[in-house]
Amino acid sequence: MTKGLSGEDVLNMAIFEDTENSGAKQVGSSLSGERVAGFGPRNELQLSIVAQAGDMVVGGLNGSTHWGWCYIRQLWVHADWRRRGLGHRLMAETEALARARNCTGLYVDTFDPGAASFYERAGFERCGPLLDYPDTPWSVFYRKRLELETGSA
Repeated sequence: MTKGLSGEDVLNMAIFEDTENSGAKQVGSSLSGERVAGFGPRNELQLSIVAQAGDMVVGGLNGSTHWGWCYIRQLWVHADWRRRGLGHRLMAETEALARARNCTGLYVDTFDPGAASFYERAGFERCGPLLDYPDTPWSVFYRKRLELETGSA
């Protein structure tokens, strides 16, 4: 490292278009190590639920569970299968899986008003907008706390 004109250290920086380089991997593993030290292991498990009609995929959900929460990364239902309960069935399966993994809640973000309405009907609450998201007025984060199920007495 060299000194700049003002006596400050001058850093060399490189910009990459991907995260597969060794520097990016070092950043990721360093942050992961600090998070584990501060919050415990992430225990991340991927999840994917796929709905098929014959050989055709008509919907599905991708996400993961970590630190006791279920993140819904993607939820999609084919246009011909919308308004037939498939989205709610996918959510019910996801909630059951999240409970089985001892999650306390689910979270998701969307910039689609129709999807926002769907999540609200499914019991999610808004917990944080991201205003001025590109090409849309907002992106909204939603969460849903899971009630602990108790056995019958």
